[in-house]
Formats: sequence, structure tokens, C-alpha cells
Amino acid sequence: MDFLKSAIQEEISKKRKVLESIEKKGEGENKKQKYKKARLEAEEAKRKDLERQQAKANEKENQEKSEEETETFNIPMEECIRRLRAMGQPIRLFAETDKQCKLRLRALELMDEQQSEEAHMRLDDLKQKRGVTIEDKKKTKKQGPAVVPIQIELISSDIDRLYSQIYAYFAYTLEEWEEYMAARPEEEKRSVPGKRAAVLQKQAAEYIKPLMRQLKKGTLEPDVLARVAEIAQRMQKRLYRDAQDSYLQLSIGNAPWPIGVTMVGIHERSAREKISSSQVAHVLNDETSRKWIQSVKRLMTFAQTKYPPYTLSQIS
Repeated sequence: MDFLKSAIQEEISKKRKVLESIEKKGEGENKKQKYKKARLEAEEAKRKDLERQQAKANEKENQEKSEEETETFNIPMEECIRRLRAMGQPIRLFAETDKQCKLRLRALELMDEQQSEEAHMRLDDLKQKRGVTIEDKKKTKKQGPAVVPIQIELISSDIDRLYSQIYAYFAYTLEEWEEYMAARPEEEKRSVPGKRAAVLQKQAAEYIKPLMRQLKKGTLEPDVLARVAEIAQRMQKRLYRDAQDSYLQLSIGNAPWPIGVTMVGIHERSAREKISSSQVAHVLNDETSRKWIQSVKRLMTFAQTKYPPYTLSQIS
């Protein structure tokens, strides 16, 4: 019986020791957790304190900058009124002080500057898109018909080939003219002569379309084809004076009275008979022909500007 009691007491003491050791271990872990928590709280408080100090410093700096800007913008009231009138704004709002009026002017000017920057950005985007369009046109031009020296003698042997040579040359010159106009400085484009030159270029490109269609289809009259071939060939060789002679033959011909002089005594009947003949200018036959002949002359002028003649005697 005593042996059983002693065994029970021994077992109880062992369990008590185990429990005490567990409690001591738990207390140690609790102390560690409390220490870690306290350290984290201290770091968080330190961080918040630094943020508050930084915010105060930034606020003070912004306030100083605002005061400096206010002092810098301390313009006379007469100047403030002048600027507000120039911007189309009221010079004084109800119960507005001089300082408030100046601050309102400053805010309006800042808004205007921001809008100007946005407008410049949009303009740059448009220029970039325009540049991409020009590059695409250049690629298209390279893929188009090749420009070769025009051979007038083909009019009797291979007229279709002559048609294609003239068409390729005029199409190439029109594209060069368009690129030349697009590459001009903005100041030149906005000037009155620059705007007029752009209108003439677009008008010439539109008016010459009937000629381009006839060249593509091969339906020009033989005498007209001969003159147009001479003009294109001499433009290629930079013989602009000779090209102008061919242009005059094409436009007014060799008739003694090319423009409506039909009631001059003994010449009355002869002049009337020649109105529809080949000696009279094709420009007099219809308005469409007159327009594309005029466009050919403008092409000659552009070609002479971009590719000057080799000798002064060939300046038209």
C-alpha cells in the first residue's frame, strides 16, 4: 500500500514538474512576443513621426514657393487690368481686392499656358502622322512606274510605250511637287504667298487629271501628243526655253489670228475656216483642255525651280 502511494506521488511530482517547465517556456515565448510587438510599435511610431515631419517640411516649402510667386507676380494694377482686358476677362469681380484680382490673372495665365502646351502636343502628333503619310507616299511612288528618258521617235514605232513614258514622268513630277509643298517651313505655309502656292498646286493636280487619263488610255490626238512629248522631253533635259516654245505651239498654235480676229476685211472667210483646224490652239476648243494645258505650264515652272537649267539661256 505504501509502495502504491509512493508511486502515485512520484508520478504526480513528475507531471507537476512537466507543467511547471511548460509554463516557464510559455512565459518566455510571451516575453519574446511582447518584445517584438513593442519593437514594431516603436518603429511604426517613428515612421509616422518622420512622415509628419516630412509633410510639415513640404507644406512649409510649398507655402514659401507660393509666397515667392506672389511676390514675383506683384505687378502694377494697371498692368493687371491691361492683361485681363487682352484676355477678354472682367477686370474686377464683385468685392474683389487687388491681390485677388492679380491671383485670378495668374491662374488664368497658367491655364492658358497649359492649353497652349496641349495644343502644341496635338500639333506635334499631327506632324508625326503627316510624316508617316509622306513616307507611305514615297514608298508608293517607288513602287509606281519607273521614269525613263522620253523618246519622241517612238510616236511612229511604239506609241504605247511613249504614252507610258510621258505618263510616268508627269506622275512623278506631280508627286515631287506635292512633297516639296509639304516639306516647307510652317511660317512659309501660313504666309499669303505660301497659301496661294498651295492652292495653285492642288488646282494643277486636279486640272491635269483629264490629260493623265488620256495618256493612260492612249487617246490623245497625234498633234497634241507630239507637243506634249516635246514638252516632257525638254523638261527632262532642263531645256525650259525650248519646252516653253512647245507649250506655246500647243496652246496658241501658228495661226495668224489665233484668238477670235475673224472680221478683218479680206481675211474674214479664211480666219473663220481656220477656227476648227489644227493651226488654231487646242486651248480654244474646250475648257478642260485649257485647264490641263495651264497645269502643264505650272509643272514646267516647278521643275525649273527644283531642277534649274544648265545654262541661263534656257530659263523660261
